[in-house]
Amino acid sequence: MRGNTDRKWIGWLIFLFFGIVSIVMLFPLYYLFLASFRDSKELFRFGMDLAIRPELMKLDNYKYILFGEGNIYLHWYKNSVLITFFFTILSSFFSSMVGYGLGVYKFKGKNLVFVLVLFVMMIPLEILMLPLYRLTVQFRIINTYSGVILPFMVSPLAVFFFRQYAIGLEKDFLSAGRIDGCTEFGLYFKIMVPLMKPAFGAMTILLAMQNWNSFVWPLIVLRTNQNFTLPIGLSSLMTPYGNNYDMLIAGSVLAIIPIVIVFLFNQKSFIDGLSSGGIKG
Repeated sequence: MRGNTDRKWIGWLIFLFFGIVSIVMLFPLYYLFLASFRDSKELFRFGMDLAIRPELMKLDNYKYILFGEGNIYLHWYKNSVLITFFFTILSSFFSSMVGYGLGVYKFKGKNLVFVLVLFVMMIPLEILMLPLYRLTVQFRIINTYSGVILPFMVSPLAVFFFRQYAIGLEKDFLSAGRIDGCTEFGLYFKIMVPLMKPAFGAMTILLAMQNWNSFVWPLIVLRTNQNFTLPIGLSSLMTPYGNNYDMLIAGSVLAIIPIVIVFLFNQKSFIDGLSSGGIKG
């Protein structure tokens, strides 16, 4: 009885601790949300004010970014959504195939390939920029979606994660599939993909977030204002000649929505995938 009471109190203390941590982490988002309804002059005038003041809250900022300046913000939003969508789908598909091959099949040079994958994970992006830029120029995909997506379509981190997950799966399903006459591609699509669903959920969130927040490489590849992604477009509002905080703050609030949606749809798979992939292999 004493032990049950102690565990109950420990559970409540853990709940209280993480509740406080959650409030602290959500605090900047709360202030950002309130600031998006106020004029930037009011923000500089009164500073950080967390009180909800209906008389100061207006929808002008959102009207401006959605319907003003030739709808340029919507162009940035569309570019980010399309690039993130195609990058996440393609990267998950090809990275999972590579990880599945390294985790399940036995072939000469397998360990060398895996070591190379780990080696690429340790190389900073700054070292790869020049050769990747030259390749995009040669393939004539500068200032296009393809130029942003293709160079990083196979993610070393995703390959490593899918490999670790595939190693921990039962191989009896593959043997049974081969006996039934299933091809190797059929084994992957009909058997392994459903089994790796938690891994796909986890990688969907991580890859989508990585690409949605990507700044340096799209800044190098994309040239015209119409083709900018949200991080580049919002950063362009900060200039030495004036800062459009009205559009910047409201635009930042709307930029959070897609990643929240992706997480809500994949949160269960995300938790299952990380907990399973982290202990297998």
